[in-house]
Amino acid sequence: MKFFNKKLIIALVAAASVASIGIAQDNSNGSVVRRRAGDRDRNSAQQAGVTSRMQQHFEGENLSDADMMWMRVIYRQLDLDNPANAPLYYPEDIVDGDENLFRIIMRLLAEGRIPAYEYLDGREIFNDENRINVKDMLDRFHIYYTDAKGSTERNPKFTIQEADVPTNEVLSYYILERWEFDTRSNRMKTRVEAICPVLHRSGDFGGDAIKYPMFWVKLDAISPYLAQQSIFIDDDNNLAKYTYDDFFAMNMYDGKIYKTRNLQNKSMMQLYPDPDDLERAQDSIQNRLENYDKKMWVPTREEVIAAREAREAAAAGDSIDIADRDKPKVTSRTSRSRTKPTRSKVVKAKAPKSSVSSGSSNAVRSVRRRK
Repeated sequence: MKFFNKKLIIALVAAASVASIGIAQDNSNGSVVRRRAGDRDRNSAQQAGVTSRMQQHFEGENLSDADMMWMRVIYRQLDLDNPANAPLYYPEDIVDGDENLFRIIMRLLAEGRIPAYEYLDGREIFNDENRINVKDMLDRFHIYYTDAKGSTERNPKFTIQEADVPTNEVLSYYILERWEFDTRSNRMKTRVEAICPVLHRSGDFGGDAIKYPMFWVKLDAISPYLAQQSIFIDDDNNLAKYTYDDFFAMNMYDGKIYKTRNLQNKSMMQLYPDPDDLERAQDSIQNRLENYDKKMWVPTREEVIAAREAREAAAAGDSIDIADRDKPKVTSRTSRSRTKPTRSKVVKAKAPKSSVSSGSSNAVRSVRRRK
């Protein structure tokens, strides 16, 4: 009986040990599988260079209509021959890993990392219906490409050689600005919503270049990638202290307003055909945008007093100028009294007066003698 009990105990211990080994193996296999899945996620994130957390950070907080008191959409044209916009064009070729803005955008589009939308000339709606087909876009603008490794019909990817990227033809950009007045912070906010590269191509027979807007890309989608590219702002500082994301977030660009969102969907040139009228209208819109928030508040007592004193000082200055113009002799005398040569002349002019005075004295004496 004791021998049977001993065998039973040994059998139970052996079964328990086998079960524990099996559980350990299952746990180890499960941990290995989970570790491999995590490695795949990390590798894909590293290849893309952007994580979901970074994307959420750069997307920021979009204001709703309830939080805004006023909003206006502005279209600007950034000419790359303007020195302020030169950082968007240079370097033309890839130098030490540095790329210009158009190369970054085309690389992200070819790899399927960002979406792009059709250019609708004032009717832009960034939704799936207006999302462009990258392959059709490349064919339309005659940009050579090949299918990349891992490309599928559902997720197409392309490879574009450096020499085939038409960076020398993208000589301007259109940007879509939103000027928003936030009621929570009582501040005016300016942000770039989208960017559109513009090709400048001449015809087969030469002549002036024709502008071809290519597509819109939302700045929120490409900001995580733009934040990784340092750029030079000017030639005085040879350190790249800013990024492309800073360039747009801090409004370092310089561009003319070529359109505002309006009911008729007309450009500024259509509304103001005369060049002088067009320039005045552009300046007027820019001044209203910059001073809109300043006109919304009642000025303080100190501001009212300062403005009144400034007006009084200006009026007093105008009156003094008028008085000076009415009295030219006073100004001439003061000017002569300040110069030494004129004083010497005045002194010399006094010399003949003595003779006149002597002559007058003789006349007086003669009269007295008569008496």
